[in-house]
Amino acid sequence: MDEGKRTRRYVIAFIALAALFAGLVLINLRVGSVDETAGELYGQILWKIRLPRILAAGMLGGALSLAGFLLQTFFANPIAGPFVLGISSGAKLVVSLTMIFLLEWGVSISSWGMIAAAFGGAMISMGFILLASRRLQAMPLLVICGVMIGYICSAVTDFVVTFADDSNIVNLHNWSLGSFSGMSWGNIRVMAVVVAAAFLFCMLLSKPMGAYQLGEMYARSMGVDIMRFRVALILLSSILAATVTAFAGPISFVGIAVPHLMKRMLKTAKPILLIPACFAGGGAFCLSCDLIARTVFAPTELSISSVTAVFGAPVVLRMMVRRQEG
Repeated sequence: MDEGKRTRRYVIAFIALAALFAGLVLINLRVGSVDETAGELYGQILWKIRLPRILAAGMLGGALSLAGFLLQTFFANPIAGPFVLGISSGAKLVVSLTMIFLLEWGVSISSWGMIAAAFGGAMISMGFILLASRRLQAMPLLVICGVMIGYICSAVTDFVVTFADDSNIVNLHNWSLGSFSGMSWGNIRVMAVVVAAAFLFCMLLSKPMGAYQLGEMYARSMGVDIMRFRVALILLSSILAATVTAFAGPISFVGIAVPHLMKRMLKTAKPILLIPACFAGGGAFCLSCDLIARTVFAPTELSISSVTAVFGAPVVLRMMVRRQEG
């Protein structure tokens, strides 16, 4: 494919992503249990409930997809992701412990506190994964190790929640299953600052990422400080995954499926293109899944993680089959 055709493909792909994202935003705004004839009530619902939820789904979906792309780059494996490697579960555990402890004392945790607690949990899980990676050279074994860490963290979380007060369990239930509901404009401001900063740093690292994808020796020859580069990838992926978990709980398969879909759509692995594509694709994916979660069985709302698993898992299975055939 010559340069002109590649450029046209990239332009068409990004226009399609932008149109899909905008269309999903409009649909999510319009679809709900209250219609436009409700007048002032409809306006309040749009401003205080639907719009914050839409912005949260777009930003956090993009952040989760981007975290998956960073982890796939770091481990050089397409099935590495925050949920699979247990990073989201570690963040969930520490946030649950922090929330229960503070609620016992009648203290509410701030958005920044939630992110800090989730980041601490994500770094603990990442630390175990990195220690295991030194002893387990085979990537499938490392992924299994990550899955086991996730199960352990989830088991401890369930154990703690079982013995918490009933009022605390109510506060934790929806969040622990994964949901974009209950977002406030204060939450949106905090997550926007964190996600925007992380996205900017990712874009600044796009050139070293491209060199790193071609091998560690090549990256060194291009002047990349491998140690600092790896630390940056770990911190950025953990911050992004922690932000998602802090506000929406654990969400599965987005971090694996969306980067793969974007690579297939663009037919390139260039980070300068995949970073914005993964962010936009992750946002669109979570917007569509959230729309399904809150409307298919309305007024009952599904957990967002259940819907993302239904649509994301087949993508991952197909990807693994194609790699095995290849």
